[in-house]
Amino acid sequence: MKKNRIFSRVLSGALAGALALSLSACGSSSTASSDASADGASDSGPTHLRLIYSPSLCAAPMYIAIENGYFEEENLDIEQVTVDAAHVSEAIGADQVDVGMGLIGKLLQPIENGLPIKFTTGLHTGCTKLLVPGDSDIKSIADLKGKKIGVPGLADAATVVSKRSLSAAGIGVTEQNMEVEFSVYSRNDLPQALENGAVDAIALGDPTASIAEEQYGLTALIDTATDPKYKDEYCCNAFVTSKLAAENPKAAAAFTRAVQKASQWVQENPDETAKIIVDKQYVSGDVDFCAQILKTYNYKPSVQGGYDALKLNAEELSKIGVLKEGTDAQKFADNAYIFFDDVPDAPEASSGTTTAAPSASASSVSFTEAAEAEENDCCGGKIEKPDTARKA
Repeated sequence: MKKNRIFSRVLSGALAGALALSLSACGSSSTASSDASADGASDSGPTHLRLIYSPSLCAAPMYIAIENGYFEEENLDIEQVTVDAAHVSEAIGADQVDVGMGLIGKLLQPIENGLPIKFTTGLHTGCTKLLVPGDSDIKSIADLKGKKIGVPGLADAATVVSKRSLSAAGIGVTEQNMEVEFSVYSRNDLPQALENGAVDAIALGDPTASIAEEQYGLTALIDTATDPKYKDEYCCNAFVTSKLAAENPKAAAAFTRAVQKASQWVQENPDETAKIIVDKQYVSGDVDFCAQILKTYNYKPSVQGGYDALKLNAEELSKIGVLKEGTDAQKFADNAYIFFDDVPDAPEASSGTTTAAPSASASSVSFTEAAEAEENDCCGGKIEKPDTARKA
């Protein structure tokens, strides 16, 4: 059998200026059936798919699917396309990529505006925190009324999570009734802004959140890995483009099965996962701290769980002004999700934690080093062990 080859290339952040035309031309597609014929997955050889690569701890299943040969098992030929996190939507709209994964809360508004993707399975929970100083008088979400919250961006997933929790506590977060102030800082500057008193709280994703929490002795008002409201809610889903779902559902289903298997392997082997993804330079930083963070997430994948999280987000985001008022969450979720008859809700758990044999083709991959990424998303950035000597 011909070995699958995995390539890597870098996309410029400045994509085609006709992005809006690309998005409107693609539009939102109807749900495709995996029973449809797969034009690109014939007996002629592996199906070539372009996978988004943006250095991120959340994307560990993608890296493990490569290294453990799960894409090869599904007869997929993966080309990694390096896209900085700020331009993922542009790359999708310009038809530069076929598959990837992302934060549900961050992608819903782009989907409403025409981003042509279909989610296929939930991958993991956790990865976002809302932090205050350890000695702060702010002890609950309700105490944040009238306060200033530092965030990486107004559309960032951490901002969305914060708005959902603030709204649930009776604090206004809409344009018509905004009872907190969101102040934007670069992700790495947020802990310093909190320490200096420029903001009262910060909302951000891992690894920066976990590093800051330990290094500065911060207290988490929200930790989506443990908070009762979020601990069972998938934050990150795998997705395929609407074009791939419609034209080659067989390949889309194969991709989903591969990343499900990889996600389950991450759940069972967090230490080995950390070593692999750091050694192979998918992410950069401290292996032990990387493993520590991975162990706080639930990487047991679920198709239904991913759908339920999408629907719940659509319901709540329409109430707080992130999505259009009156959005039908059921219709939104049905349009943005696809189920395949030959994809299980979740793969069977393995009987042990043995390390899979590395893919023969994966060893020759060249990557843009994680530390050189232009823009870090949630779970992106260097995973450095916290300097706990900074604690007061």
